[in-house]
Amino acid sequence: MPTDHPSRRRQKSPPPGETGQEALYLRSLSDRQVPVQVKLADGEVVSGWIEYFDDRMIRLTREGKPNLFIYKNQIRTITEHGGRRRTRVLQPAAEDNR
Repeated sequence: MPTDHPSRRRQKSPPPGETGQEALYLRSLSDRQVPVQVKLADGEVVSGWIEYFDDRMIRLTREGKPNLFIYKNQIRTITEHGGRRRTRVLQPAAEDNR
């Protein structure tokens, strides 16, 4: 009967750092102009819709207020606030502060 010795266990590889799902979700929000609330790292919450995004920031368009460019590393969560009852929350992947 083989023993499960720790040195013989096959080590799992870590999960991928980037799956592409964040970009797909942000593209969906942008294309549909879904109203969102963005909670920032300091606790402040701003509302609008995502007009543009790239790998480091989003542009939040707001009615009657200045548009905002927000760095992703300053975002805690993005929450949909559309006409639907279901709410989805996006928590961006942690990035190194380079």
